[in-house]
Amino acid sequence: MHTSAAVIASLVSDPSRSAMLTAMLDGRYHAAGELAQAAGIQPQTASFHLTKLTEAGLIAVEKQGRHRYYGIAGPEVARVMESLLSIAPPTPIKSLRQATEDQALRYARTCYDHLAGSLGVRLTQCLVGRGILAEGDGGFDVTTEGEAFLGRFGVDIDGAKRKRRSFSPKCLDWSERRHHLAGALGHALLERLMELGWVERNPHSRAVKLTAKGRVGLRESLALDMDVEEGVG
Repeated sequence: MHTSAAVIASLVSDPSRSAMLTAMLDGRYHAAGELAQAAGIQPQTASFHLTKLTEAGLIAVEKQGRHRYYGIAGPEVARVMESLLSIAPPTPIKSLRQATEDQALRYARTCYDHLAGSLGVRLTQCLVGRGILAEGDGGFDVTTEGEAFLGRFGVDIDGAKRKRRSFSPKCLDWSERRHHLAGALGHALLERLMELGWVERNPHSRAVKLTAKGRVGLRESLALDMDVEEGVG
């Protein structure tokens, strides 16, 4: 990203652009009309904002015939955006549907291609607490014990290391204001959780569902009880 931090911050500070970027943080591409609906603005206004975001290099455009689809430009942009959204004005809640969706996003969601929200943060903290990950200044390190555990769990660590991207950086969670695991390892872990049926994607949102099977699995494999609030019980 070559755009200055000041320009990026000014773009994200607009509630409409913030809402559209939040929608795109699911790692998928969206039509302008979908993004306009997510932001509660007119299509013409959405096109203006999308042009600004494209020019800044924050989002990418894919053309299919006469149609254009917009998505976050890449994982590093998504990580910066998640951090900046933590200081952006919250999107106004105007309906019960929006309130329900906001609650679901705060509980568990994708941040581009890894797990975020309360579930993502608590899982990361659990991995650190059990000595599977070690927290560093810029990211997380996988311990020797951690490599053995993740291997048994079915996470392809070697494959994640071969990816041409950051392996296990920290990502500041906008709703929790704490870090969760991102990068290639974060993606591999989310993929494994979905393979096991522990979490499920929402086809219309970046919120993800922790299944009953997942609750049991996290409790049995990591002693992580998502039914109990932090500091309680």
